[in-house]
Amino acid sequence: MAASFRWVLQLHKDVPKAARFYSEGLDFTINVCTHRWAELQSGPLKLALMHSSTDIVVQKGYSSLLSFTVGDINNSVTKLMALGAELDGPIKYEIHGKVAALRCVDGHMLGLYEPS
Repeated sequence: MAASFRWVLQLHKDVPKAARFYSEGLDFTINVCTHRWAELQSGPLKLALMHSSTDIVVQKGYSSLLSFTVGDINNSVTKLMALGAELDGPIKYEIHGKVAALRCVDGHMLGLYEPS
């Protein structure tokens, strides 16, 4: 039997805040959320959030870069910034569509793509 993908895991200092970030900013469904663990879903993708009291993401470089296709990049950027994200450079207007990079509340990078 081939291995099947289970979830992507991110470490966060405040799991409920991070779950709210993905739920309200990118419309993820929250399946489970406690102070130490959360499981969210967007289509077939499952995102697990686990509590870490240290800055291990920054100290050891344990970070992920998640990329999302969105319907309206400007609206998505506005929602995510209201939830604490920081835009990492300007929104770029490429021939194939718009792209943006944001850093979320605990330093993880998000890429957004709006097709032309």
